[in-house]
Parts: sequence; structure tokens; C-alpha cells
Amino acid sequence: MTSSSPPGLARINALAHDEVAGVLHEICSSEAWVAAALALHPYATADDLLTASDAATAALSVDDLAEAMAGHPPIGRPSPGDPVSAREQRGMADASDDLRAEMLELNLAYQERFGHVFLICATGATAGQLLDALRARVSNTPGTESTIVRTELGKINRIRLTRLVTEGM
Repeated sequence: MTSSSPPGLARINALAHDEVAGVLHEICSSEAWVAAALALHPYATADDLLTASDAATAALSVDDLAEAMAGHPPIGRPSPGDPVSAREQRGMADASDDLRAEMLELNLAYQERFGHVFLICATGATAGQLLDALRARVSNTPGTESTIVRTELGKINRIRLTRLVTEGM
């Protein structure tokens, strides 16, 4: 993203603090992330907003990260009526029944192993790519997986924020 100020950023900056908090909460369900990103409002540039997001994501505690992950539906099962999760998981739309069945089975194994949803930046990924990632990650150590999850959350937040400032609210 460039340092120019897209129209969506001007609209965000014009909102009251509590309204911005609501918008940010739609991006990431972690209250700590929202508070950290909100602390830098108004944002001089879109890059400043993304930098605030990155710093907020990096600072999340284990509990804050769990709260953020709780706001994400499992891959292959976007939240009904939620156009954001449907758009982000578009790669699963044409998945075969066999792939969906394996995805469900591995999602459950992943959740049992790690205690949370399999989190991946699914935007632009095919069903096969998502399944391959899940296959690879289900055997990770908890420490490795925690690092990957934080990185994936950061990617998701950046995509959502970029969409927000370029396309509006």
C-alpha cells in the first residue's frame, strides 16, 4: 500500500473513537488488538494503519491470540451470512466432497491437537492449497504453530484493513 490517503482512510479518521473500535473489531475480534490499533487513531496514512495492526498483532498474548482466532470460522465452513468469511474462503467453493470430508477430518484433528481453529490466510488460495497447508501444519509443535498462526492472523488483518481503506466501510 502506498502512503497516499485513500478515501476509506479519511472516513475511518472522521469517525469517533468508539465507532472506529467497532470497525476494527470487525477486522479482528481480539480486544487487545483493537485497543492497540485504536491507540494510534487517527492514522496519517494507510501504511500507518497497517503498521499499527502489525504491532498490535505482534504484541498479542496467548489469550489475546486465542480471542482473535475465536472470531474465525473453520476453513471450509464460512460463517452463514458473513460475506467476509465467504469471500476469504472462496477457494473452497468448488471443492470436491472428498476434499471437504478430508478437510473436516483434519480440521477436527487440528482443533483437538492445538485447542483452536486452523487459522490460515485463505484469500486467493485454492481448496487443494488449503488442504495441503492443513496436512502440513497438523503435525507441527505447538510453538511452531503459534508462530505460524500469529503470522497468518497478521496477513488476514492486513488484507481486511487494506480492503477497508480502499473500498470503504
